[in-house]
Amino acid sequence: MQRLNLHKKIIVVGGNAAGPAAAAKAKRTAPDAEVTMIEAGEFISTGTCELPYVLSGEIKNYEDVVFYSASSFESEKGVKVLTGHHAEKINRLERVLVVKDFKSGRKLEMNYDKLILCTGSKAKTLAALPNCLVNSFTLKSVSDLLVIKNYIERYSAKKVLIIGAGYIGLETADALHSLGCDVTILEKENLPLPGAENETRNLVLDLLNQKKINFIGGAKDVRFRHDENKFQSIKYEGRSTEFDLVITSIGFEPNNTLAVSAKLGIGSFGGIKVDQKLRTSDPNIFAAGDCTEVVNRITGKPDYFPLATYAHQSGHTAGENASGGNAMVHPVVKNIAVELFGRSLVTVGLSSADAKKYRYNFASVNAVAQNLVKVMPAAENVFGKLIFDKNTKQFLGANFFGNKEVVGFGDLISTYIHNKIRVTELANVNYNYTPPLSPFVNILSVLGRKIERELK
Repeated sequence: MQRLNLHKKIIVVGGNAAGPAAAAKAKRTAPDAEVTMIEAGEFISTGTCELPYVLSGEIKNYEDVVFYSASSFESEKGVKVLTGHHAEKINRLERVLVVKDFKSGRKLEMNYDKLILCTGSKAKTLAALPNCLVNSFTLKSVSDLLVIKNYIERYSAKKVLIIGAGYIGLETADALHSLGCDVTILEKENLPLPGAENETRNLVLDLLNQKKINFIGGAKDVRFRHDENKFQSIKYEGRSTEFDLVITSIGFEPNNTLAVSAKLGIGSFGGIKVDQKLRTSDPNIFAAGDCTEVVNRITGKPDYFPLATYAHQSGHTAGENASGGNAMVHPVVKNIAVELFGRSLVTVGLSSADAKKYRYNFASVNAVAQNLVKVMPAAENVFGKLIFDKNTKQFLGANFFGNKEVVGFGDLISTYIHNKIRVTELANVNYNYTPPLSPFVNILSVLGRKIERELK
């Protein structure tokens, strides 16, 4: 890789996943550049996906998911880091970033040649639960985690309400259940895990029932009761139920306030519009990670996937290009895995509802098979569903529910989608077999044969 020496001033706003990747890559690409990373919070380079496992105690110390301090990042990467500094305004004409130092209260005007926005996403909130409530939380950052843990420990909180049955809500329910909490999940849809296939959602509901997690689905007329600074209860279908604390987990949205105030192009999902080189509508400003929109590889249309893996990859690209490079990002296949109460779930690509929305001529097949040969003590059932385009013979999406093996199934279907491999090839793959690790007949082979029959 060619190294460029341009003596530029490059400022990166945001220090979680995309920001550190962008800053480090910018410095490696142009060693003589002056690279500064700005972070409003206390921590940088943290593992967000790992937070539920710190909450449960599976990861013993929150410091284990803080991969760099400001000083260690600066010494190792050669990047100046300012934590506790909030980027307030961009003067695009003068190429000046206005930053507020929370500690001193003073404002700084920082000149830049290139600016990289990695402002990430923020947790959605409910107006019915104002910010002033001392026992109402979201779980988005290490700071959020510490506040929740401290509250539970200080007040011996046991009765927990989680609003939202998406990935984070379910993972949080799992973590708190493992701590002995009495957990209730409130979801406006009838089944948990909105966006997944109904068969999968029913399997998740069965799992919640097995673990004695109280699931309230289809909850559309709920009243929240609180005093001046404390959440107390909900009233639903004539019954009032009290809780010790509430965690809102209804999804994430782009943290785009800075970009909007600078009049940068914003897409229909609220993310910053970028081109293949991650340039915004201002050629001197790049953006990466959860604050941006991506191109969905299946539909070819803009989409929003707040995923840490993509944030890290796109950060590298933005950092290289801000330093004079010529890297490009590629359309994205959504590929998400989650572990819930000892079971594993993978969703890939589009759902049936998405396929209908985008007017595909699609079909689906599903199957239940064992993950190991039946005589093995650890053998359990695996569910799989594949969605495909009957015209192009391309995969559109998949759901798998089972044990850890389903992550590999998801990666294989993602590879098929990425490389436009025809669905009829699935039954022809030579799947491995060994009794302690894999079944004699792989569920993918079963599904592949079902696809062949469907297409005849």
